[in-house]
Amino acid sequence: MNTPIYDFVQEYRESNAVRLHMPGHKGVAGPLGVEPFDITEIDGADVLSQACGIIAESEANAGSLFGCRTLYSTEGSSLCIRAMVFLLKITALHRGIAPRILATRNVHRSFLDAVALLDVDVDWIMPRMEGDGTVSYESCRITGEELAEIIEEHRAAGTMPSAVFVTCPDYLGYMPDIAELAEVCHRSGCFLAVDNAHGAYLKFLAESLHPMDLGADLCCDSAHKTLPVLTGGAYLHISRDNQALAERAERALAMFATTSPSYLILQSLDLCNQYLAECGNAFERTALRMDSLKNRLTEAGYRICGEERWKITLAAGDGFADGTFLARELQERGIYVEYADAAHVVMMFSVKTTEEDFSKTEKALAELVNNTLRTTEHKEGTGRIPAPIQVLTPSEAILAESEYVDAPQCVGRVLAEPLVHMPPCVPAYMCGEVLGEDAVRFINGRVRVVKEPVGIFRRR
Repeated sequence: MNTPIYDFVQEYRESNAVRLHMPGHKGVAGPLGVEPFDITEIDGADVLSQACGIIAESEANAGSLFGCRTLYSTEGSSLCIRAMVFLLKITALHRGIAPRILATRNVHRSFLDAVALLDVDVDWIMPRMEGDGTVSYESCRITGEELAEIIEEHRAAGTMPSAVFVTCPDYLGYMPDIAELAEVCHRSGCFLAVDNAHGAYLKFLAESLHPMDLGADLCCDSAHKTLPVLTGGAYLHISRDNQALAERAERALAMFATTSPSYLILQSLDLCNQYLAECGNAFERTALRMDSLKNRLTEAGYRICGEERWKITLAAGDGFADGTFLARELQERGIYVEYADAAHVVMMFSVKTTEEDFSKTEKALAELVNNTLRTTEHKEGTGRIPAPIQVLTPSEAILAESEYVDAPQCVGRVLAEPLVHMPPCVPAYMCGEVLGEDAVRFINGRVRVVKEPVGIFRRR
Protein backbone atom coordinates (compact mmCIF):
# COMPACT_ATOMS: atom_id res chain seq x y z
CA MET A 1 0.00 0.00 0.00
CA ASN A 2 1.38 3.41 -0.94
CA THR A 3 2.18 6.18 1.59
CA PRO A 4 1.47 9.50 -0.16
CA ILE A 5 1.80 11.83 2.86
CA TYR A 6 5.06 10.31 4.05
CA ASP A 7 6.49 10.28 0.52
CA PHE A 8 5.63 13.96 -0.04
CA VAL A 9 7.31 15.04 3.21
CA GLN A 10 10.39 12.94 2.43
CA GLU A 11 10.74 14.53 -1.02
CA TYR A 12 10.25 18.01 0.41
CA ARG A 13 12.91 17.43 3.08
CA GLU A 14 15.39 16.13 0.52
CA SER A 15 14.77 19.11 -1.80
CA ASN A 16 16.48 21.49 0.66
CA ALA A 17 13.84 24.12 -0.12
CA VAL A 18 13.96 27.53 1.56
CA ARG A 19 11.10 27.32 4.06
CA LEU A 20 9.48 30.76 4.16
CA HIS A 21 6.44 29.31 5.86
CA MET A 22 5.50 27.98 9.28
CA PRO A 23 6.72 26.45 11.55
CA GLY A 24 9.44 28.65 12.94
CA HIS A 25 12.13 25.99 13.23
CA LYS A 26 12.34 26.06 9.39
CA GLY A 27 13.11 22.37 9.22
CA VAL A 28 16.46 22.75 10.92
CA ALA A 29 17.18 19.68 13.03
CA GLY A 30 16.81 20.53 16.70
CA PRO A 31 16.68 18.77 20.06
CA LEU A 32 13.85 16.45 18.97
CA GLY A 33 15.36 15.48 15.64
CA VAL A 34 11.99 15.47 13.87
CA GLU A 35 11.98 19.12 12.79
CA PRO A 36 12.88 18.44 9.12
CA PHE A 37 9.72 16.31 8.82
CA ASP A 38 7.44 18.83 10.54
CA ILE A 39 5.68 20.93 7.88
CA THR A 40 2.45 22.81 7.42
CA GLU A 41 -0.19 22.86 4.67
CA ILE A 42 2.05 24.11 1.86
CA ASP A 43 1.26 23.70 -1.81
CA GLY A 44 1.02 19.99 -2.60
CA ALA A 45 0.63 18.94 1.03
CA ASP A 46 -3.19 19.02 0.84
CA VAL A 47 -5.49 20.47 3.53
CA LEU A 48 -6.85 18.13 6.20
CA SER A 49 -10.18 19.93 6.58
CA GLN A 50 -10.82 19.83 2.81
CA ALA A 51 -8.72 16.92 1.65
CA CYS A 52 -8.50 16.39 -2.09
CA GLY A 53 -4.88 15.37 -2.62
CA ILE A 54 -2.37 13.25 -0.71
CA ILE A 55 -4.38 13.32 2.54
CA ALA A 56 -7.56 12.25 0.74
CA GLU A 57 -5.58 9.45 -0.92
CA SER A 58 -4.21 8.26 2.41
CA GLU A 59 -7.64 8.43 4.05
CA ALA A 60 -9.02 6.34 1.20
CA ASN A 61 -6.30 3.78 1.91
CA ALA A 62 -7.38 3.67 5.55
CA GLY A 63 -11.01 3.36 4.52
CA SER A 64 -10.19 0.37 2.32
CA LEU A 65 -8.58 -1.33 5.32
CA PHE A 66 -11.49 -0.62 7.67
CA GLY A 67 -14.23 -1.14 5.07
CA CYS A 68 -15.93 2.22 5.56
CA ARG A 69 -15.47 5.96 5.00
CA THR A 70 -12.51 6.95 7.17
CA LEU A 71 -11.23 10.44 8.01
CA TYR A 72 -8.13 11.40 9.99
CA SER A 73 -7.84 13.32 13.23
CA THR A 74 -4.56 14.64 14.63
CA GLU A 75 -6.35 15.57 17.87
CA GLY A 76 -7.29 12.11 19.06
CA SER A 77 -10.74 10.63 19.45
CA SER A 78 -11.79 13.70 21.43
CA LEU A 79 -12.14 15.59 18.15
CA CYS A 80 -13.94 12.65 16.55
CA ILE A 81 -16.42 12.43 19.43
CA ARG A 82 -17.29 16.12 19.09
CA ALA A 83 -17.77 15.58 15.36
CA MET A 84 -20.02 12.56 15.98
CA VAL A 85 -22.27 14.54 18.33
CA PHE A 86 -22.55 17.27 15.69
CA LEU A 87 -23.41 14.71 13.04
CA LEU A 88 -26.03 13.08 15.25
CA LYS A 89 -27.65 16.46 15.94
CA ILE A 90 -27.67 17.80 12.40
CA THR A 91 -28.89 14.50 10.97
CA ALA A 92 -31.77 14.38 13.45
CA LEU A 93 -32.75 17.94 12.53
CA HIS A 94 -32.70 17.08 8.83
CA ARG A 95 -34.89 14.06 9.58
CA GLY A 96 -37.36 16.40 11.28
CA ILE A 97 -36.97 14.91 14.76
CA ALA A 98 -35.67 16.35 18.02
CA PRO A 99 -31.97 15.58 18.60
CA ARG A 100 -31.72 13.50 21.76
CA ILE A 101 -28.95 11.07 22.64
CA LEU A 102 -29.26 8.08 24.95
CA ALA A 103 -25.73 7.48 26.25
CA THR A 104 -24.04 5.09 28.58
CA ARG A 105 -22.77 7.00 31.58
CA ASN A 106 -19.11 6.06 31.06
CA VAL A 107 -18.63 8.55 28.22
CA HIS A 108 -15.38 10.42 27.77
CA ARG A 109 -15.37 14.04 28.87
CA SER A 110 -15.20 15.20 25.26
CA PHE A 111 -18.73 13.84 24.73
CA LEU A 112 -20.04 16.05 27.55
CA ASP A 113 -18.15 19.06 26.18
CA ALA A 114 -19.77 18.43 22.80
CA VAL A 115 -23.35 18.13 24.04
CA ALA A 116 -22.80 21.29 26.11
CA LEU A 117 -21.44 23.28 23.18
CA LEU A 118 -24.14 21.99 20.82
CA ASP A 119 -26.92 22.06 23.45
CA VAL A 120 -28.03 18.49 22.80
CA ASP A 121 -30.39 16.74 25.22
CA VAL A 122 -28.91 13.60 26.79
CA ASP A 123 -30.43 10.78 28.82
CA TRP A 124 -28.09 8.51 30.76
CA ILE A 125 -27.85 4.77 31.10
CA MET A 126 -26.32 4.40 34.54
CA PRO A 127 -23.66 1.85 35.59
CA ARG A 128 -24.38 -1.13 37.78
CA MET A 129 -23.71 -1.28 41.49
CA GLU A 130 -21.58 -4.27 42.45
CA GLY A 131 -22.59 -6.71 45.14
CA ASP A 132 -20.24 -5.05 47.60
CA GLY A 133 -21.90 -1.67 47.08
CA THR A 134 -19.16 -0.18 44.88
CA VAL A 135 -19.63 1.42 41.47
CA SER A 136 -17.11 1.46 38.63
CA TYR A 137 -17.87 4.64 36.72
CA GLU A 138 -15.44 3.55 34.00
CA SER A 139 -17.88 0.83 32.89
CA CYS A 140 -21.55 0.74 32.00
CA ARG A 141 -22.52 -2.68 30.70
CA ILE A 142 -25.72 -2.92 28.68
CA THR A 143 -27.39 -5.76 26.74
CA GLY A 144 -29.59 -5.50 23.69
CA GLU A 145 -32.62 -6.56 25.70
CA GLU A 146 -31.93 -3.88 28.32
CA LEU A 147 -31.42 -1.24 25.65
CA ALA A 148 -34.70 -2.14 23.96
CA GLU A 149 -36.55 -1.78 27.27
CA ILE A 150 -34.92 1.59 27.99
CA ILE A 151 -35.76 2.92 24.52
CA GLU A 152 -39.39 1.86 24.91
CA GLU A 153 -39.55 3.59 28.30
CA HIS A 154 -38.32 6.79 26.68
CA ARG A 155 -40.73 6.41 23.78
CA ALA A 156 -43.62 6.13 26.24
CA ALA A 157 -42.37 9.16 28.19
CA GLY A 158 -42.09 11.30 25.07
CA THR A 159 -38.28 11.43 25.20
CA MET A 160 -37.51 9.09 22.33
CA PRO A 161 -33.79 9.17 21.49
CA SER A 162 -32.64 9.92 17.97
CA ALA A 163 -29.34 8.18 18.64
CA VAL A 164 -27.58 5.89 21.10
CA PHE A 165 -23.95 6.46 22.13
CA VAL A 166 -21.88 3.73 23.80
CA THR A 167 -18.24 3.20 24.75
CA CYS A 168 -16.82 -0.12 23.56
CA PRO A 169 -14.36 -1.31 24.67
CA ASP A 170 -14.61 0.67 27.86
CA TYR A 171 -11.68 1.68 29.99
CA LEU A 172 -11.76 -1.53 32.03
CA GLY A 173 -12.03 -3.77 28.97
CA TYR A 174 -15.75 -4.62 29.00
CA MET A 175 -17.34 -4.95 25.56
CA PRO A 176 -21.11 -4.81 25.06
CA ASP A 177 -22.46 -6.77 22.10
CA ILE A 178 -22.37 -4.07 19.42
CA ALA A 179 -24.17 -6.20 16.82
CA GLU A 180 -27.03 -6.74 19.26
CA LEU A 181 -27.18 -3.04 20.20
CA ALA A 182 -27.06 -2.00 16.54
CA GLU A 183 -29.99 -4.26 15.69
CA VAL A 184 -32.05 -2.74 18.53
CA CYS A 185 -31.13 0.80 17.50
CA HIS A 186 -31.95 0.35 13.84
CA ARG A 187 -35.20 -1.43 14.64
CA SER A 188 -36.13 1.58 16.79
CA GLY A 189 -35.10 4.17 14.19
CA CYS A 190 -31.99 5.32 16.10
CA PHE A 191 -28.43 5.76 14.95
CA LEU A 192 -25.69 3.95 16.88
CA ALA A 193 -22.43 5.80 17.55
CA VAL A 194 -19.54 4.02 19.28
CA ASP A 195 -16.53 5.41 21.08
CA ASN A 196 -14.06 2.70 20.08
CA ALA A 197 -11.01 4.70 21.17
CA HIS A 198 -9.38 1.64 22.73
CA GLY A 199 -10.27 -0.79 19.95
CA ALA A 200 -8.74 0.17 16.59
CA TYR A 201 -6.93 -3.20 16.57
CA LEU A 202 -10.23 -5.13 16.77
CA LYS A 203 -10.60 -4.88 12.99
CA PHE A 204 -7.45 -6.92 12.42
CA LEU A 205 -8.07 -9.94 14.63
CA ALA A 206 -8.84 -13.29 13.00
CA GLU A 207 -12.52 -12.41 13.38
CA SER A 208 -13.18 -8.69 13.31
CA LEU A 209 -14.84 -7.24 16.40
CA HIS A 210 -14.71 -3.69 15.10
CA PRO A 211 -17.95 -1.69 15.58
CA MET A 212 -18.15 -0.79 11.89
CA ASP A 213 -18.29 -4.49 11.02
CA LEU A 214 -20.97 -5.06 13.67
CA GLY A 215 -23.49 -2.48 12.50
CA ALA A 216 -22.46 0.87 14.02
CA ASP A 217 -23.32 3.99 12.00
CA LEU A 218 -20.47 6.07 13.41
CA CYS A 219 -17.33 5.16 15.28
CA CYS A 220 -14.06 6.70 16.41
CA ASP A 221 -10.75 4.91 16.98
CA SER A 222 -7.74 6.35 18.77
CA ALA A 223 -5.17 4.80 16.47
CA HIS A 224 -2.40 5.85 18.85
CA LYS A 225 -3.81 3.81 21.73
CA THR A 226 -3.30 0.37 20.19
CA LEU A 227 -1.67 0.82 16.76
CA PRO A 228 1.88 1.98 15.94
CA VAL A 229 0.82 5.63 15.56
CA LEU A 230 2.01 8.83 17.26
CA THR A 231 -0.08 10.23 20.11
CA GLY A 232 -3.03 12.18 18.73
CA GLY A 233 -3.59 10.06 15.62
CA ALA A 234 -7.21 8.91 15.34
CA TYR A 235 -9.92 7.89 12.89
CA LEU A 236 -13.53 8.89 12.37
CA HIS A 237 -15.39 6.06 10.62
CA ILE A 238 -18.73 6.49 8.86
CA SER A 239 -20.87 3.68 7.54
CA ARG A 240 -20.99 3.48 3.76
CA ASP A 241 -24.71 2.80 4.11
CA ASN A 242 -25.33 6.37 5.28
CA GLN A 243 -24.43 8.91 2.63
CA ALA A 244 -25.89 11.82 4.59
CA LEU A 245 -23.50 11.24 7.50
CA ALA A 246 -20.54 10.80 5.15
CA GLU A 247 -21.26 14.05 3.28
CA ARG A 248 -21.22 16.09 6.50
CA ALA A 249 -18.37 14.32 8.30
CA GLU A 250 -15.47 16.45 7.00
CA ARG A 251 -17.33 19.63 7.95
CA ALA A 252 -18.09 18.21 11.40
CA LEU A 253 -14.39 17.57 12.08
CA ALA A 254 -13.39 20.99 10.72
CA MET A 255 -15.78 22.77 13.09
CA PHE A 256 -13.83 21.66 16.16
CA ALA A 257 -10.33 21.03 14.79
CA THR A 258 -7.21 23.13 14.63
CA THR A 259 -6.28 24.63 11.27
CA SER A 260 -2.68 23.57 11.96
CA PRO A 261 -2.76 19.76 11.97
CA SER A 262 0.43 17.91 12.82
CA TYR A 263 2.08 16.46 9.73
CA LEU A 264 4.16 14.24 12.00
CA ILE A 265 0.93 12.58 13.14
CA LEU A 266 -0.43 12.49 9.58
CA GLN A 267 2.72 10.72 8.39
CA SER A 268 2.34 8.27 11.25
CA LEU A 269 -1.26 7.48 10.24
CA ASP A 270 -0.16 7.19 6.62
CA LEU A 271 2.63 4.73 7.42
CA CYS A 272 0.29 2.74 9.65
CA ASN A 273 -1.82 1.94 6.59
CA GLN A 274 1.15 0.20 5.06
CA TYR A 275 1.84 -1.67 8.29
CA LEU A 276 -1.79 -2.83 8.59
CA ALA A 277 -1.83 -4.00 4.98
CA GLU A 278 1.32 -6.09 5.51
CA CYS A 279 1.10 -7.24 9.15
CA GLY A 280 -0.52 -10.60 8.38
CA ASN A 281 -1.76 -12.38 11.51
CA ALA A 282 0.40 -10.37 13.94
CA PHE A 283 -2.68 -8.97 15.70
CA GLU A 284 -4.21 -12.38 16.31
CA ARG A 285 -0.86 -13.74 17.51
CA THR A 286 -0.71 -10.97 20.09
CA ALA A 287 -4.28 -11.75 21.15
CA LEU A 288 -3.43 -15.43 21.62
CA ARG A 289 -0.33 -14.46 23.60
CA MET A 290 -2.60 -12.31 25.78
CA ASP A 291 -5.08 -15.17 26.24
CA SER A 292 -2.27 -17.36 27.51
CA LEU A 293 -1.01 -14.71 29.93
CA LYS A 294 -4.51 -14.09 31.27
CA ASN A 295 -5.01 -17.79 31.93
CA ARG A 296 -1.79 -18.01 33.92
CA LEU A 297 -2.59 -14.89 35.93
CA THR A 298 -6.02 -16.32 36.74
CA GLU A 299 -4.43 -19.55 37.88
CA ALA A 300 -2.05 -17.52 40.06
CA GLY A 301 -4.98 -15.92 41.88
CA TYR A 302 -5.73 -12.71 40.01
CA ARG A 303 -9.27 -11.82 38.90
CA ILE A 304 -9.44 -10.37 35.40
CA CYS A 305 -12.26 -8.11 34.20
CA GLY A 306 -13.64 -7.60 30.74
CA GLU A 307 -13.49 -9.28 27.36
CA GLU A 308 -11.02 -7.05 25.52
CA ARG A 309 -8.28 -9.15 23.95
CA TRP A 310 -5.33 -6.76 24.27
CA LYS A 311 -6.06 -5.35 27.71
CA ILE A 312 -5.58 -6.88 31.15
CA THR A 313 -7.66 -5.34 33.91
CA LEU A 314 -6.91 -6.83 37.30
CA ALA A 315 -9.70 -6.38 39.84
CA ALA A 316 -9.12 -6.22 43.59
CA GLY A 317 -9.81 -9.55 45.24
CA ASP A 318 -7.76 -12.56 46.21
CA GLY A 319 -4.83 -11.48 44.02
CA PHE A 320 -4.43 -8.05 45.63
CA ALA A 321 -6.42 -5.63 47.74
CA ASP A 322 -5.38 -2.20 46.46
CA GLY A 323 -4.66 -1.34 42.86
CA THR A 324 -2.62 1.78 43.55
CA PHE A 325 -0.30 -0.21 45.81
CA LEU A 326 0.13 -2.91 43.17
CA ALA A 327 0.83 -0.27 40.49
CA ARG A 328 3.52 1.32 42.66
CA GLU A 329 5.14 -2.08 43.21
CA LEU A 330 5.15 -2.71 39.45
CA GLN A 331 6.60 0.73 38.78
CA GLU A 332 9.48 0.01 41.15
CA ARG A 333 10.20 -2.95 38.87
CA GLY A 334 10.20 -0.71 35.78
CA ILE A 335 6.64 -1.50 34.65
CA TYR A 336 4.29 1.44 34.12
CA VAL A 337 0.58 0.61 33.87
CA GLU A 338 -2.11 2.54 32.00
CA TYR A 339 -4.26 3.21 35.05
CA ALA A 340 -4.73 2.20 38.66
CA ASP A 341 -7.17 2.98 41.44
CA ALA A 342 -8.09 1.19 44.63
CA ALA A 343 -10.17 -1.39 42.75
CA HIS A 344 -8.36 -1.94 39.43
CA VAL A 345 -5.07 -2.04 37.57
CA VAL A 346 -5.29 -1.58 33.79
CA MET A 347 -2.50 -2.73 31.46
CA MET A 348 -2.53 -2.24 27.68
CA PHE A 349 -0.50 -4.39 25.28
CA SER A 350 0.00 -4.29 21.49
CA VAL A 351 1.87 -5.90 18.62
CA LYS A 352 4.85 -3.79 19.66
CA THR A 353 4.98 -5.32 23.16
CA THR A 354 8.08 -7.49 23.09
CA GLU A 355 8.38 -11.02 24.42
CA GLU A 356 10.81 -9.65 27.00
CA ASP A 357 8.16 -7.18 28.17
CA PHE A 358 5.57 -9.97 28.43
CA SER A 359 7.94 -12.09 30.49
CA LYS A 360 9.01 -9.24 32.74
CA THR A 361 5.40 -8.32 33.47
CA GLU A 362 4.33 -11.89 34.18
CA LYS A 363 7.30 -12.46 36.48
CA ALA A 364 6.58 -9.29 38.46
CA LEU A 365 2.89 -10.12 38.87
CA ALA A 366 3.76 -13.66 39.97
CA GLU A 367 6.00 -12.20 42.67
CA LEU A 368 3.36 -9.72 43.83
CA VAL A 369 0.27 -11.93 43.96
CA ASN A 370 -1.32 -12.01 47.43
CA ASN A 371 1.16 -9.36 48.61
CA THR A 372 -1.56 -7.43 50.46
CA LEU A 373 -4.59 -8.22 52.59
CA ARG A 374 -7.25 -10.29 50.88
CA THR A 375 -10.62 -8.72 50.24
CA THR A 376 -14.11 -10.12 49.98
CA GLU A 377 -15.15 -12.29 47.06
CA HIS A 378 -16.46 -10.44 44.03
CA LYS A 379 -20.23 -10.36 43.58
CA GLU A 380 -22.15 -9.59 40.44
CA GLY A 381 -23.93 -6.26 40.01
CA THR A 382 -27.18 -5.73 41.85
CA GLY A 383 -28.80 -3.23 39.48
CA ARG A 384 -28.23 0.17 37.95
CA ILE A 385 -27.66 3.12 40.25
CA PRO A 386 -30.04 6.09 39.95
CA ALA A 387 -28.89 9.10 37.97
CA PRO A 388 -27.90 12.18 40.01
CA ILE A 389 -30.40 15.03 40.14
CA GLN A 390 -30.00 17.27 37.09
CA VAL A 391 -31.29 20.84 37.42
CA LEU A 392 -29.50 22.43 34.47
CA THR A 393 -28.52 21.18 31.06
CA PRO A 394 -24.76 20.80 30.53
CA SER A 395 -24.85 23.90 28.32
CA GLU A 396 -26.67 25.99 30.95
CA ALA A 397 -24.30 24.87 33.70
CA ILE A 398 -21.12 25.62 31.76
CA LEU A 399 -22.37 29.10 30.81
CA ALA A 400 -23.66 29.99 34.29
CA GLU A 401 -21.73 32.17 36.73
CA SER A 402 -19.55 29.88 38.79
CA GLU A 403 -16.99 29.73 41.55
CA TYR A 404 -14.50 27.30 43.08
CA VAL A 405 -15.26 25.72 46.45
CA ASP A 406 -13.36 23.26 48.62
CA ALA A 407 -14.54 19.66 48.63
CA PRO A 408 -16.43 19.82 51.98
CA GLN A 409 -18.52 22.74 50.68
CA CYS A 410 -19.49 21.14 47.36
CA VAL A 411 -22.28 18.83 48.57
CA GLY A 412 -25.66 20.10 47.42
CA ARG A 413 -24.15 22.50 44.90
CA VAL A 414 -24.64 22.33 41.12
CA LEU A 415 -21.55 21.25 39.21
CA ALA A 416 -20.37 23.77 36.59
CA GLU A 417 -17.83 21.55 34.82
CA PRO A 418 -17.41 17.78 34.52
CA LEU A 419 -15.92 16.09 37.58
CA VAL A 420 -13.24 13.87 36.08
CA HIS A 421 -9.87 12.30 36.74
CA MET A 422 -7.14 11.89 34.12
CA PRO A 423 -7.05 9.10 33.22
CA PRO A 424 -9.67 7.75 32.52
CA CYS A 425 -11.41 11.09 31.90
CA VAL A 426 -14.85 9.58 32.59
CA PRO A 427 -17.02 12.05 34.56
CA ALA A 428 -18.40 10.77 37.86
CA TYR A 429 -20.74 13.76 37.86
CA MET A 430 -21.88 15.77 34.85
CA CYS A 431 -22.16 19.56 34.80
CA GLY A 432 -25.66 20.63 35.72
CA GLU A 433 -26.06 17.90 38.36
CA VAL A 434 -26.36 18.35 42.12
CA LEU A 435 -23.29 16.97 43.89
CA GLY A 436 -24.03 14.29 46.46
CA GLU A 437 -22.02 13.32 49.52
CA ASP A 438 -20.03 10.76 47.53
CA ALA A 439 -18.69 13.52 45.26
CA VAL A 440 -16.03 14.41 47.82
CA ARG A 441 -14.05 11.27 47.07
CA PHE A 442 -13.68 12.26 43.41
CA ILE A 443 -12.32 15.75 44.15
CA ASN A 444 -8.66 16.66 44.30
CA GLY A 445 -8.43 20.18 45.67
CA ARG A 446 -11.37 22.37 44.66
CA VAL A 447 -14.33 22.03 42.33
CA ARG A 448 -16.18 24.60 40.20
CA VAL A 449 -19.88 24.99 41.02
CA VAL A 450 -22.68 27.27 39.88
CA LYS A 451 -22.99 30.35 42.12
CA GLU A 452 -26.76 30.56 42.53
CA PRO A 453 -28.66 28.28 44.97
CA VAL A 454 -30.18 25.16 43.45
CA GLY A 455 -33.72 26.18 44.28
CA ILE A 456 -33.93 28.98 41.73
CA PHE A 457 -33.29 26.72 38.77
CA ARG A 458 -36.02 25.20 36.70
CA ARG A 459 -36.05 21.44 36.15
CA ARG A 460 -35.80 20.30 32.55
